[in-house]
Amino acid sequence: MSGLLFVVSAASGTGKTSLVKALLERVTNLHVSVSHTTRGQRPGELDGVHYHFTSKDHFLAQVKEGGFIEYAEVFGNYYGTSQATVKQQLEKGHDVLLEIDWQGAEQVRKLFPESKQIFILPPSQFDLRQRLSNRGTDAVEVIEHRLSCAITDMQQYVNFDYVIINDDFNKALHDLESVINANRLTMLQQARRHQQLIEKLLHPEN
Repeated sequence: MSGLLFVVSAASGTGKTSLVKALLERVTNLHVSVSHTTRGQRPGELDGVHYHFTSKDHFLAQVKEGGFIEYAEVFGNYYGTSQATVKQQLEKGHDVLLEIDWQGAEQVRKLFPESKQIFILPPSQFDLRQRLSNRGTDAVEVIEHRLSCAITDMQQYVNFDYVIINDDFNKALHDLESVINANRLTMLQQARRHQQLIEKLLHPEN
C-alpha cells in the first residue's frame, strides 16, 4: 500500500472536527473515510457523503465478517469504518484520514500498526469546560459528567504518535498540516511516489 493512514482523535469539545474540516481545505489527496452507521438519516444528510446508512442487522453481519477496521456503539446506534474501502483508497495511493475516538484508534492500531496517530488536546480544563457548556442549556451535572469523561479520554494521549494543543486554532491547524506533510516526505514515501523521477536521476542513460 502506497497511501498513508492518519488517525485523529480527541476528547469531546477539543475542536477536532473543525480542525479536520479546515485541514481538508488546505491539503490535497487526503480523503476522510465515510463511516457506516445504523442511526437514522437526518434532514440534509446524504447517503455516502455524510455516512453510509445501513440497518442494524446488516451492520452486525459485517462485524462478524470482519468488515470494519473499527466500530462502536454510541447511544444505541452503531458506527464503523469499512476495512475494504480504506484499503482500496490506500492501494490507489491516496492518503486516508480517520476522525474517530481513542477506542477506535486502538482498534486501528492493531490492524494498521503503520498508521500515524494524532491526538488533539485543549489548552486547559477551563477552556474545555467552556466549550462543553457553550450551548448554555445543559445542567451543571451534565457538564461535569462530560468534563469527567473528557479527562478520561485525554489520558489516552500517551498511546498516540503526535500530540497537538488546540490553544490557537491557526497554529493547531498548522501543526496538524505539518504532521501530514512530514510523513509524506519520508524517504520511503518519496521513493514510492517518485520512483520514475528517481530512476531517471540515478540512471540518466535509461
